Amino acid sequence: MTTDGLLCYCRAGFEPELAAELSERATLAGFPGYARTERNSGFVQFMVEDGAALSKALPFARLIFARQKLRMLADLDDLDPKDRIAPMYDALAGRGRYGELWVEHPDSDEAKPLAGLARSFGNALRPALRKRGLLTEKDDPRFPRLHVCFTAGDHALLGSSDPRDSSSWPLGVPRLRQLSEAPSRSALKLEEALLTLLSEDERKKFIVPGMKAADLGAAPGGWSWVLARQHLRVSAIDNGPMAESALTTGLVEHLRADGFRWQPLKPVEWLVCDMVESPVRVAARMAEWFANDWCKRAIFNLKLPMKKRWEETQRCLDLFERNAGRPLTIRARQLYHDREEITVYAG
Repeated sequence: MTTDGLLCYCRAGFEPELAAELSERATLAGFPGYARTERNSGFVQFMVEDGAALSKALPFARLIFARQKLRMLADLDDLDPKDRIAPMYDALAGRGRYGELWVEHPDSDEAKPLAGLARSFGNALRPALRKRGLLTEKDDPRFPRLHVCFTAGDHALLGSSDPRDSSSWPLGVPRLRQLSEAPSRSALKLEEALLTLLSEDERKKFIVPGMKAADLGAAPGGWSWVLARQHLRVSAIDNGPMAESALTTGLVEHLRADGFRWQPLKPVEWLVCDMVESPVRVAARMAEWFANDWCKRAIFNLKLPMKKRWEETQRCLDLFERNAGRPLTIRARQLYHDREEITVYAG
């Protein structure tokens, strides 16, 4: 069955938040539609009359709860396990050529057993599409990317993405490895944030060896350790103990103080914060740093409540932007390594 709209992946359990975000943003952009999803499915479909126009109106970089953004092409149900390819030929007829093929499954407990099917089917579909001229011989980012998302053995969603307006990782999940010397798992959150919320050019320009940074609520030191690996000099602010692996970098100074009270003697280039506190309180504190010119850029986490998480996200980001005292580029995303939280970049 052909259809139109957006298909977005998300963290399982956050489908209501993504559906609310897409609904509100689409309505504000002049594209009334409706969201279709199930709790813990790991994805949301947002149905409208013109999916291509809606995709342009909602850039991926502005979405918070979406790990990936695709334009819906077809919803294929009751697929015959003996021939799943023929219905896809029919659905793709007249839609042009694609530069890459990703065969995926939602990142949910129910869909994870489909990983083997996704791999084997991709190996069969890729040469079949090339034989028909529907897929370039080699990966080519000048063409749209084709996605086949299996939600069951007999059910697949077809979508396409613009490589310049989507995640560059399958399922929207970067492949990061936690090193044994990392003080905590939270180090992966900051590593992912730097990859996801900043472009390659921005990382080169904004993260320069020798820059000074402050890490509020630093213990045990995962985020300080990541910054030190980028050769930044870090003031780690926390009354709790720091891991030895962070201190032995020689670039981390541990200051026992309250992150909501401490302030730098001189402005720093970077502020980072992963404190387990009320998101409104954290947002207000981050805004205070910008309003007083204590930092140029920041990455911080907002721990969300169990209910009305989209509304709380809006409230906190509005408060931060309103109180920061100057125009800022603000990007936010629920990262793969986040849990009940979102990560914000401002600068």
